[in-house]
Amino acid sequence: MAQKQSEKFKEAFLYHKEGKLTAARDMYMEILKSEPENSEVWDLLGVIYYQVRDYMEAELCIKKAISIHPEVYYFENLAKVYLQKGDFKLAIEFYEELTRDFPDNYEYWFNLAMAYKNNHEWEKSKQSYYKALELNPQSHESYFNLAYLCFNENRPFDAVECYKKALEVKPDDWESTYFLALAYMQTKNYEQGLKCFESRLCRHSAIVSQEKTYPNLMREKPMWTGKEDLSDKVLYTYYEAGFGDVLMFYRYMPQLTSMCKKVILKPQKELASLFRENSYGAEIMELYDFEKDVYFDYHIPFLSVPYALSLKGEDIFIHHDDGYLKANPAKINYYKERYFDNDKFKIGIKWQGNTYYDKERVLKVEDFFKLFELDNTQFYSCQTFEGAEEFDKIKAKYNVIDLGKTFSNFSDTAGAVENMDLVICNDTSLAHLAGAMKKPCWVLLPYIYNWRWHIDINHCDWYDSVTLFRQKNHGEWKSVFDEIEIKLMDIISKR
Repeated sequence: MAQKQSEKFKEAFLYHKEGKLTAARDMYMEILKSEPENSEVWDLLGVIYYQVRDYMEAELCIKKAISIHPEVYYFENLAKVYLQKGDFKLAIEFYEELTRDFPDNYEYWFNLAMAYKNNHEWEKSKQSYYKALELNPQSHESYFNLAYLCFNENRPFDAVECYKKALEVKPDDWESTYFLALAYMQTKNYEQGLKCFESRLCRHSAIVSQEKTYPNLMREKPMWTGKEDLSDKVLYTYYEAGFGDVLMFYRYMPQLTSMCKKVILKPQKELASLFRENSYGAEIMELYDFEKDVYFDYHIPFLSVPYALSLKGEDIFIHHDDGYLKANPAKINYYKERYFDNDKFKIGIKWQGNTYYDKERVLKVEDFFKLFELDNTQFYSCQTFEGAEEFDKIKAKYNVIDLGKTFSNFSDTAGAVENMDLVICNDTSLAHLAGAMKKPCWVLLPYIYNWRWHIDINHCDWYDSVTLFRQKNHGEWKSVFDEIEIKLMDIISKR
């Protein structure tokens, strides 16, 4: 009987190694019917549940194994469960004990560093990564995560060095190259940053997106590298990323159209009408028009344009004396007649953009409340889509006009913004629109901010009319709004 059970265990373990998890699980459970005190099988069953992300069952099984026979690697597996489950304090407790007992184990130190990082214990995380690197100087993952911690402390120069070390270990890692690009650009090293930024096109998420959105691009036509003469050629360029990115890079359109026989741009549908009103001779496609129906000689992703133009140093910013986006006169008048016929200081606000990538930059609508009490001001909400429901908190207390519900596209938004004296918003597309229109705009940045805003400066290199206000501490907006209030009161008093 023992021999038979042993053979069954070997078979189950083989299934497990081969990735046949359902078959392995069923056989482990069968073994436990006759061997309920088999700690190894309980542990392996827990590992299977861990692999399929059923962390509750994984925890129960591994705890059962420990209760029968407390092997070290059972505790190790349980710590992994807690780390993936999000019970970071418990994971820390286990890994701290494991590193005390086994101080030369690289994996324990690395996972302890991960647990500290996820629990926002930045300094302890950093020291644990350093220890992991002492034990394994070829740990690409440790350098990569150390770079994240450098970003978290607003130390982009140190982040650059960490990513470079990660790439020494793993030269073909597109993720490291991409984040190195962001670090370079935050330090204003755009020559290296834009070069590395091209790696974004090789990331898995980008490839999937390209195949879905632009299925015909790569079939026949080459990508423009900047070396090819376009004077008698048609260039097709297409949006990437969010609205703000496309608005920011639209500054290059005048230069681009001057170089080409014709430029065709496919933006997001919300931007199409605004760009047609500011086309600079380019043809603006609709989002759902297909490349196969359009003739072009070369194509290029829109965010690759400054790299192809070989822009360096301050040339990257290309300033336009009167802004490079103008509002439609008819829409300016529409909003003026309906919403702006008053002599108050007119302020547009927005507190939230797309939260898919970054929730740190979201403001609380309540943070604006004390501004609404200032005399001789009229506030206008420009909030659309996600976050628009927060306006209910405003209308119950204050006379703020909700313009967001009137915006169907950015042409509408531009018409309203042109009537404003000031825009105050988080890091969102509205900031880029106001900056492109050369309208005064105050952008409120979290402690950890996007590469384009650079480091330790209040003015904005990209937009002459934009002023930056930055958190001094993680998550603390009060001091930022206190500064905003003082500046507003000063402006209003001088009118």
